[in-house]
Amino acid sequence: MRNTVKVERAKKDMTQAQLAEKIGVSRQTIHAIETQDYFPSVVLALKMAKLFGVTVNDIFELEKAD
Repeated sequence: MRNTVKVERAKKDMTQAQLAEKIGVSRQTIHAIETQDYFPSVVLALKMAKLFGVTVNDIFELEKAD
C-alpha cells in the first residue's frame, strides 16, 4: 500500500511530531507510516484524512500486490 502522508503533511507545513500530537500517536508511528513499515488502523487513517481535508483514498492507495 502506498501513501502520501509525507506530501499531505508538507502541504500543511507540519512536522512529524506536530502531526503525531494532533492525531494522538508518537512521532515514530508517523515515521513508520510514511516509510510504509506500518499500516494505520481505519480510525487513524480517518483522523489523518479529516485533518488534511482529503479522503482516505487520497492518502492511501492499494498496490497490485496488495
